[in-house]
Amino acid sequence: MDTRRKLRSCIGGWIWGATTDARFQVKDVQTCNPSSDNSHQFLTLHAYTSPPLHPRMMSPTLVRRIIKPAVFIACLLPLLWLVARAFEIGGGLGANPVEKIQDTLGQWGLRFLVITLAITPLRDWLNAPWLVMLRRMLGLFAFAYVLLHFLTWLLLDQGLFWSGILADIAKRPFITIGFTALVLLIPLAITSTNKMMRRLGKRWKKLHRLIYPISLLAVWHYYWQVKADVREPLIYASIVAVLLGWRLWKTRRASTRAASQSAALARDA
Repeated sequence: MDTRRKLRSCIGGWIWGATTDARFQVKDVQTCNPSSDNSHQFLTLHAYTSPPLHPRMMSPTLVRRIIKPAVFIACLLPLLWLVARAFEIGGGLGANPVEKIQDTLGQWGLRFLVITLAITPLRDWLNAPWLVMLRRMLGLFAFAYVLLHFLTWLLLDQGLFWSGILADIAKRPFITIGFTALVLLIPLAITSTNKMMRRLGKRWKKLHRLIYPISLLAVWHYYWQVKADVREPLIYASIVAVLLGWRLWKTRRASTRAASQSAALARDA
């Protein structure tokens, strides 16, 4: 019999070596002597079985091979639409094509930014942890569209005419706000790799909290940029307010629970 995978009748359950089965929760590493001749290391497990997986807990393989490629293609569609219109496929870009390209890229950059911000709340509300596997890709698409939005203004609209650029910034301060949001996005994009996550450790999470002020700056930039109808910027502002408000509420609730548990332990002691 293969003793490497043999379950032993010890309290809590034991299994040799490591297991990749998500149904088991690893508690500790201890030593068990199955025979008098040798000894092996065993992992302490809470239980042999657990309730069946929730229907929303999709297989990581399914997400990686099917859902992520589909989302990737969907994220490219706005850019492909602009390219097609630029070549007069399915219609043109209107009387001011540069402005149309610039506005479209900026709007989609903001949309992807809001979608990225919504991943964590949706994960909790829908009990769908697999959504987190899409967050990095969506954040990088947000950065890409915002960068293209800025480059369209810098190259196509201003033509690298620096005196005109400075005059435009002085005349329209919302450009400074948008540029600030872009600059803050750069370190988030650079540190989005697994290697950077390991290198930064706890600092990585603190750094990526910049997404909160970036979202506020992006909405502010869009609100000031719109000349007449501000309904759409206000919709984005409302969504961002709900998402940030939920995070604040969750943080405070966790702090209250931790304080209550500490107080209960102090009373018991």
